[in-house]
Order: sequence, then C-alpha cells, then structure tokens
Amino acid sequence: MAKARPRPPFPRGVKSAMVAGQPQPRLPLPHTILQIIPKLETGGAERTTVDLTAALTAAGWRALVVSEGGRMVPEVEAAGGQHIRLPAASKSPVTILANAWRLRRLIAREKVSLVHARSRAPAWSALLAARLAGVPFVTTYHGIYHAGNAAKRWYNSVMVRGDAVIANSQWTAERIRADYGRVPPLTVIPRGVDFEVFDPAAVAPERIARLREQWRASNGDVVVLLPGRLTRWKGQGVLIEALAQLKRAGKLPPLIAVLAGDPQGRDSYAAELRQAATEAGLKEIVVLPGHVSDMAAAYLAADIVISASTKPEPFGRVPVEAGAMGRPVIATDHGGARETVIAEVSGLLIPPSDSAALAGALERLIALGPEGRAAMGAKARARVRECFTRERMCADTIALYRELLGG
Repeated sequence: MAKARPRPPFPRGVKSAMVAGQPQPRLPLPHTILQIIPKLETGGAERTTVDLTAALTAAGWRALVVSEGGRMVPEVEAAGGQHIRLPAASKSPVTILANAWRLRRLIAREKVSLVHARSRAPAWSALLAARLAGVPFVTTYHGIYHAGNAAKRWYNSVMVRGDAVIANSQWTAERIRADYGRVPPLTVIPRGVDFEVFDPAAVAPERIARLREQWRASNGDVVVLLPGRLTRWKGQGVLIEALAQLKRAGKLPPLIAVLAGDPQGRDSYAAELRQAATEAGLKEIVVLPGHVSDMAAAYLAADIVISASTKPEPFGRVPVEAGAMGRPVIATDHGGARETVIAEVSGLLIPPSDSAALAGALERLIALGPEGRAAMGAKARARVRECFTRERMCADTIALYRELLGG
C-alpha cells in the first residue's frame, strides 16, 4: 500500500480550515492597530491619525483610535476606525497608570497586534500596556520636546523607548539623535497631504466665493492667509508688523490679511492682535475668522500663504497643503520648512521673527502678479506631489508595521 503523501506545511501564521470535509488554507485574521493620541481636535498629528486609519481600513486591517475625543472623532469613524474614549491627555501619574491597565485589557479583548503612540502622556500608558501584552510599540515624533531638567528629560524619553521611532522630518530625526544618541530604529516618514481633498479642481467656486465674502475681500484685493492656531510663536504678530511697515512706506496695495485659527482659550492674545492691527491703522484689513474647516477652499481663496512660526516647526503642514493647492508660500527658514519649501522656486524663506524680511517677501510676491504667483505655485504643487503625499506616508508607515509584525 502506497504511503500517503505528506501535505505541504502552511505558511507561517496560516492555519487550516475544513471546507466540505477537506483541509483548506485559511488566511490569518487582519492585524489590529491601536493608535493613541491625547485629543482629536485639530492639528497635524490628529490629521495623520485619521489618514492612517483610512489607509489601514483600505488595506483590510482593523484600526482603533484611543483619545479623549474631539471634533475629528466623526472623521475617524467615517474612515472605518473605531474610537475608544479614555482620559489620554492627562499627565497625572495615577491616570497614566490607570490608562495602562485599561489599554492592557483593550489589547487583549480586541486582539491588538501593535500599538502606536503620538504623544508623551498617552505613550507612557501605551508603553506599559504593550510591554505587558507583548506586542510591538511604535512612537511618532510630531514635535520636539524640550527638557529643562533631568525629570523632564526622563518623561520625554518615552518617545524613544519603543521598538521603532518615526520622525516627521529629517530635522526632527537629527534632533532626536542629538538629544538621545543611540535610539531604536529611526525612520523618517514625512507627513502627507490628501490630494483628493487638496485638489484645486475639486473645489467648487462657490466655496471660494463664500470665504472671500466672509473675509470682506473685494475683487482686486490680494488675500494673504496665515493659518494656524492663535498662539504667539505662530507669528501672527510678525505679519501685522510687516503689514504696518508696508503701510508706512506707502507700499501696501488693496489687501486682506486673514489670521485663520482657533484661539484655543487664548482670547487675550486674539485681543492683542486686534489691538495691534487697530493701532497700525490695519483694522479694516486684518481678519480673525477663528477656526476654518474648509482649508482647501481657504488656500484657493488666498493669493499668498504665510507660515511665520518664530520657533522651528518639526514639519509644518501649511507649506505642503498650500503647495498642493498651487499657492506660493513665505515660510521661516528653519525646521521642516527647509525640506518642504525650495527657496526661490516653490516659495520664499525668510529669517524667523523678522518683520522687515517678511514685508520684503510680501512685496516681492505681490509684484509678481497673478501669473508669476501661479507659476511659483505650480512648482510648489509638483514638489508636494513628488515627496509629500498621504499615500506615500501611509504606505511607509504600514510597511514599518509589517516589518515589526513579521509580514
């Protein structure tokens, strides 16, 4: 009697299933990725969380997002993710430890394959939970954390205690190495823009007209847009001073300056900006509309976009979003802007906190006229499409996950 031929072994991670009485290969269950972030209000880390959630779902994986909630929770759910509410923004040691045990139970219940933290306080909870559960732990540096003493340095160090670290720019990676020397595998994955959202052809003219009307912009006005939450280091005051210098020199054309951003409780700073505009005789042209949700239309409603941060932004999404919409950018010459803006090609770079330099850059772009600005904007769009797409960011992140999970 002939011996039965042995069945070939299943690939690693693939189990057999009985179909009509015959053994058949069964694909492994999709991986479940848990991202944790303090809140889902607004910002680059939050937008990246939503984008990755959509990419994971499209890849057939499960996406869980843990946070305290916020206006972007519906976007997570619309992207196919599941949101779990925890007090993830708390820095209380008691809450951090309690969150760690909650996350440990969540990892077991939902069969989480990998945990990805995007901020320090929730990272401590996530690190403890991941180590107890025996699953990989990844962190992303969306910003650089300053340490004035040994205790703060230890607190910050959670971001380099994982199995892999993601930096959102080369500048960020250099700072991590300078601060910590040897770190876990460090991968640079720049933030990506959604070209389906930030597509000039996809924005109806009515959306642009509505914003220009809200901003009191007339036909012929040059609209200058500075997006960003209202906080001093974003440079709104530098722009007001630059406009004041142009006005004093008699070089200010018909213009509207829009400082678009949520004060996030900094009402005194918003009042200070309004007062500065009034004292400079710019009250009628400086607009503070608060949070603007339709940023794709906002960029198209503008002629020039400003990123005037006085401190280095590790990446800075304004230059890439504006570039995707074909708008030239004036950005400060430090941090991630040196990687996203090609000086004198896709935009202009100026020294930080230099209102005279900003006034000169504005004067140059205004003098270019619509055709010259459009030409620079086209080069900016080409640069963003080449290097900073959402698809590339998500593909690189999922590739890192696969490497840590063994395929």
